[in-house]
Amino acid sequence: MTSPVVTGPFALGEALAERDQAALLRRRTPVDVASGGRIRVGGRDYLNLSANDYLGLADHPAIKAAFKEGIDRYGAGAGASPLVTGYSRAHQELEETLADWLGVEAVLLFNCGFSANQAVLKALLGKEHLLWQDKLNHASLQEMGSQLPCKMKRFGHNDMAALARQLEPNRGLIVSEGVFSMDGDQGPWRELATLAAQSGNWLMIDDAHGLGVLGPQGRGTLAAQGVAPASVHIHMGTFGKALGVAGAFVGGSRELVDYLVNFARHYVYSTHMPAAQACAVSKSIELVRAADEARAHLVRLIARFRQGAQAQGWTLVASNTPIQPLLVGESSAALQLAERLRERGVWVSAIRPPTVPVGTARLRITLCDAHGEDDVDRLLEALGPCPSNDQRGGAHAA
Repeated sequence: MTSPVVTGPFALGEALAERDQAALLRRRTPVDVASGGRIRVGGRDYLNLSANDYLGLADHPAIKAAFKEGIDRYGAGAGASPLVTGYSRAHQELEETLADWLGVEAVLLFNCGFSANQAVLKALLGKEHLLWQDKLNHASLQEMGSQLPCKMKRFGHNDMAALARQLEPNRGLIVSEGVFSMDGDQGPWRELATLAAQSGNWLMIDDAHGLGVLGPQGRGTLAAQGVAPASVHIHMGTFGKALGVAGAFVGGSRELVDYLVNFARHYVYSTHMPAAQACAVSKSIELVRAADEARAHLVRLIARFRQGAQAQGWTLVASNTPIQPLLVGESSAALQLAERLRERGVWVSAIRPPTVPVGTARLRITLCDAHGEDDVDRLLEALGPCPSNDQRGGAHAA
């Protein structure tokens, strides 16, 4: 007698097939080499315009040397969670360096920005609270907000009037981003700080993409906009973008950090980042603070690209950061344009729903200090003049 086929409770194949049909199926591409604004895939070299290594530090010899010295001193891994024996002198020194650099009382290290964001929301917000989020906040924030016992209210992107209408006094937390990862524009932090202060609510910034790139000494979006660090209660930033390493942190008052040490489960129950990694990040911060010329070079590259792309008829999001989204519209059209660029030796990633709203598929072009003006010109030449909307599959203007 033949046993019936048991498929199980999860329709994995159907979900994958649906994504494939909608041109939304994701696949990984193994990279052979990525350095200096270049990438090697499948034995072929490309101009890399997809990375978040904005200052070109991921391959910096001083950071690699600090990593190696840290391994020699502390070993390859932390060996335990931070409340057991995983918290080293290197971690403590990095926290102190970050607090001094960013103007906050204290800092706590996390393995990545995703866990840092989720740890903060889960530790702070109960059913008696409210959470207000920009609709374009990162998936880590949106996901955790939807799972919490508190009520989450989302306001239109950077719409301060809409946020003001939603706010209730002394009820919870407002969260927005310094630089939005898929659009490259900035949150209006003077207005956000004013609304938080007037309503008696706390305010949190996710500055993963602003840290190192914006402001004096690369201190981030708040410094660039002239907003006092103390007016924002919770600061989150990462080490895997402009700083060129990996990991993340949450900064704020000493009381906040002490609270998270006790109640942030993502921190308490995770093996800590390697101490050697903390050594590398400390060296990176030293380089970032002195990288004013690199930041000025990025500003020039951004201006050159925007002027050239707009002259060729392409639609860009209003961004003055290294993230330069080129709006295409339909997912299939974005994939086709990305493939055309790869045929011409330029590697740019197509970003599609659900990462971005339906109808706003785009090429997420990211510039870095390792690029030169000739690289920008090569990208513009590869793009060529923008075809008509019909040829692109329905372009979305913004």
